[in-house]
Amino acid sequence: MHSLLIIIDTVIDLYLWVVIIWVIMSWLISFQVVNTQNRFVYLVSDFLHRLTEPALRPIRRVTPNLGGIDLAPLVLILILYFVRLLLREYLFPAL
Repeated sequence: MHSLLIIIDTVIDLYLWVVIIWVIMSWLISFQVVNTQNRFVYLVSDFLHRLTEPALRPIRRVTPNLGGIDLAPLVLILILYFVRLLLREYLFPAL
């Protein structure tokens, strides 16, 4: 059971990094620092979008529209940290 909890904690940590990388990548694309005409940039961007969009879409429905500012990644990061802390606080000490 302990190894399963460690794997879940690691997956949450990796997904946090994927969300952070996606946010940075979207900023670089919107400020035209990187060009999506480049095949590698497009593939990385599309891959990150496909990983993060299923988790961000329900959050975007709930969060208010602030124009060009998307709060969904911030809310997702906070939720993932909360789940991670709950996992560590209530499940790890039991083992």
